[in-house]
Amino acid sequence: MSEPKLNRSNIVEFIADIFERRGAESYLGEPVTMSEHMLQGAVLAEGEGAPEELVAAALLHDIGHYTSEFGTMSLGDVRDNYHEEAGAHVLQPFFPPVITECVRLHVPAKRYLCATDKGYYDSLSEASKHTLSLQGGPMSAEEVAEFEKNPFHREAVRVRIWDDKGKQPGMATPPFRYYVPMLQRVVNSSA
Repeated sequence: MSEPKLNRSNIVEFIADIFERRGAESYLGEPVTMSEHMLQGAVLAEGEGAPEELVAAALLHDIGHYTSEFGTMSLGDVRDNYHEEAGAHVLQPFFPPVITECVRLHVPAKRYLCATDKGYYDSLSEASKHTLSLQGGPMSAEEVAEFEKNPFHREAVRVRIWDDKGKQPGMATPPFRYYVPMLQRVVNSSA
């Protein structure tokens, strides 16, 4: 079976199919599924009146856990330690930089917040604390300075906070298809 040729006209439907087929998978020891987690991030972003690009970033921030769906890749296929890089890589041809950078930076944003916000670490779930140790722990002062040079670092921190809050069992969210028109608008706007 050949891999689909992804383009701007079919990428959103391709991602919707992934959500529908694989979204019920467990989310790394959290009390929600992968799709519940990512949909909750989008709902939280919408609730704060975030622009569509950030709602999309919150919705897609963990797409890197599914990178094998996009064909052969070197990142994320065996271990998802670098799902943020894998996710940004697969979205980059179709989505604007603010989205791909938020996806790429959502793990560094956790490390950043642990280094710059004294109470942040205590707010993390046990699973997030565990993955933090695998991801390098809190940033050093040099890493903080480098992170802050990225023009999208503030947006990535917002996505990270929605990521952390999007782990609520039973939280009502719309289905993924609710976001399809918005995602297609965002893709079209980056052409």
